[in-house]
Amino acid sequence: MTDSRKTIFLTGATGNMGREAVKRIAARSDTLRLRVLVRPEEKAHPIVREISQKGLADIVWGDLTDAASIRQGVQGADVVLHVGALVSPLADRLPPEVVTKVNVGGARNIVDAIHAVGDPATTRLVYIGTVAETGSRNAPVHWGRCGDPIKISAYDHYAVTKTQAEAIVAQSGITHWVSLRQSGMAHYDMWKIFDPIMFHNPLNGVFEWSTANDSGRLMAAMCGDDLPPELWRGFYNIGGGATSRVVNHEFMAAQMSNYQKVLKPHWFATRNFHGQWYADSDRLEALVPFREQSLWDYFKEAPKHMPWIARTVPKLLPGAVGKRIEKLAMAPDGSLHWFAHDNEAKIKAYFGSRAAWEAIPRDWDQFIFTQPSRTPALLDHGYDESRSPDDWRIDDLRQAAEFRGARCLATSFDGPDAPVEWQSSAGHRFMMTPRLYMQGGHWCPTTMMAPTSYDAEAVRNPFFAQVWSDAAG
Repeated sequence: MTDSRKTIFLTGATGNMGREAVKRIAARSDTLRLRVLVRPEEKAHPIVREISQKGLADIVWGDLTDAASIRQGVQGADVVLHVGALVSPLADRLPPEVVTKVNVGGARNIVDAIHAVGDPATTRLVYIGTVAETGSRNAPVHWGRCGDPIKISAYDHYAVTKTQAEAIVAQSGITHWVSLRQSGMAHYDMWKIFDPIMFHNPLNGVFEWSTANDSGRLMAAMCGDDLPPELWRGFYNIGGGATSRVVNHEFMAAQMSNYQKVLKPHWFATRNFHGQWYADSDRLEALVPFREQSLWDYFKEAPKHMPWIARTVPKLLPGAVGKRIEKLAMAPDGSLHWFAHDNEAKIKAYFGSRAAWEAIPRDWDQFIFTQPSRTPALLDHGYDESRSPDDWRIDDLRQAAEFRGARCLATSFDGPDAPVEWQSSAGHRFMMTPRLYMQGGHWCPTTMMAPTSYDAEAVRNPFFAQVWSDAAG
C-alpha cells in the first residue's frame, strides 16, 4: 500500500526545540511521516531511545557535515525543518572552523541536497535563525523587526555562522523557503545551565521570549497544508508577543525570587549580548498560529520539572550558592575573570571600560533597574516599505543602498530573488539578492562579519548607525 503521508525531515531532534517538534509532529502520524537526523554518538540520548522504542520517526544516522546522510534525509521529503546547529555556549568554546563547518556547511549541504534529490520548486525549507544575528539592542533601540541591520556582537562566531547560513538559504533558488529567527527560548532544562555566559546578559537588557512548547507547535504548523502563500521567502521573528516581553532583571526575579541574596549587579555585562522586543512578532503568529504558552505560563510550570533540591538549596543556603556562582564569574570567560586578568578587549566589549564597570553598584539597593519604553519605535530601513518586493523598481534598490552609504551597481534587475551587484560604504563589491539586502537586513558580507569595523561603518552608513551607539551597545 502506498504511504500517502507527507514526509518531514527534521535536523536537531535532540535539542530543546527539536524534542518538542518530534513530540508535536509524531502526534500527527496519521498525516505526517517524520524522519530525523541523529548523530551516531547520540544513540543513547533519551529522545533517541524514545523515538526508537515508540517508532516516532525514521532515523537517518549522520550529521550536518555529512552530505550523504543529508541527501538521504532530504530525498522524498516534502518539508525540511532545519533546526539543528552548534549553539552557544558550546559553540563559543569550539574552534571557529568546527562551528562554521556544522552551521554554514550544514545549510549548504541541505540546499544542495534539495537541488539534487528534492525539488527546489516544491520542497519546503524552514530554517531556524537567531536573534543573535542583530546583536546588542539596549534601549533606546530595544524594539526591533526583520529588516533591521545585521549587527554581530564581538566574540560571537555563532552569530556569524547563523548569518552566513541564513544567506545561503535566502539565496538558494528554492521557491518555498523561510527564515524564522528564534529568540530566547524558555525550556524546562534551563535550571541545568551553569555557564559563564549567564554573566554576558545585561540586567537592563530585554528579551521577547518564546517557549520550547510553542516552538515545537510552530514546527508542526509549518508542515500543514493550509499555509498562506505570502509566508514563503520571508524573514520572521519567533516571539511570544506582548505577554512574553520582559526586562532581564524581571526574568531573573521570576526564576529566583531571592536572587539579590545570591548575585551581585557588577557581575553582569552591560552591553555586547543580544535581545530585543519585537515590533513584528505578531506577524508570524497571524500567518501560522502557534502560541499557546506565555512566558508567565512557563514560569508557573517550570518548578514541576526541577528536582526538589534544585528548588530548595538557593532558598535555604543563598550564601553558599552565591559563592559557587561567584567562582563561575571568576572562571575563564566569566566577567570577573576579565578584570582579574586585565583582558581589556573583553572589558571594552562587554562593559565599555574598566571605569564603567567600577561605577556599577556592588549592592542592589543602589542599582538602577530600568523599564524601557513599551511603545514600539521602528528603525528606518531606507526605502518605501509599503511597496511589495514584487513591485520593487531599480530606484528602490538605489534608495536602500544610498541609506547604507553604499551603491547599487545594477542598471536593471529581474526581481527580488535575483542577485545584483552592490558596492558597500567601505568599497567592497558583492552580489546579493534585493530581498536579503532589504528585507533581511544583510549588507556587506565582509564588513558585516567584522565587529571591529563597526565604529568606522557607523560613520559612513546611516542605516547601521541607528543601532551603533554607546547606549545601544
